Amino acid sequence: MIDLYVLLIFMIIGAIIAIEVKDLLSSVVAVGAVGLGLVVALLILKAPDVAITQLVVEILCLIILIRATLKKDLPFSTSGRWVLNSVITIGFIAVFLLAAWKCLRELPEFGYPTMKVASTYLKEGFSETGATNLVGSVILDYRAYDTLGEATILFAAVIGVLAIVRRIGRIKRGEIVEEDDE
Repeated sequence: MIDLYVLLIFMIIGAIIAIEVKDLLSSVVAVGAVGLGLVVALLILKAPDVAITQLVVEILCLIILIRATLKKDLPFSTSGRWVLNSVITIGFIAVFLLAAWKCLRELPEFGYPTMKVASTYLKEGFSETGATNLVGSVILDYRAYDTLGEATILFAAVIGVLAIVRRIGRIKRGEIVEEDDE
């Protein structure tokens, strides 16, 4: 349980840094750290399906936000902060890999379900649902709300990506768009 408290403190600190930092790129990196902390917390809580969904959404959003901020904000390339940024990046990667190693070390052996629910799904799934595909019956019958939540997260992420990538206004026929306007 102390792992979750440490991750929660890490995520709160990352959120505060994202709000208070002056340059956009550092803010985007801090938001990414908060999202990856959430992924590790979900793995500790034994919710790998939600963690995978969060990881996919987080990576896509980070790529788009970093691309959007690179044209606007590059303080480390001109002010000489690349050493500090490199040390912070290496420290974050080390902490993340340590937490991931701890989480992955506690996974059960393949083929041995750790939860009683998984055994119930395997024993009574065919008779209770009548479906010939056990995976489909678990997703659509037993865990329908969870699946709906994951689909909603992915839909919201796609809408967010489209809102960020979308150009403002429309281009008239014959109008030339300069690279800075993109």
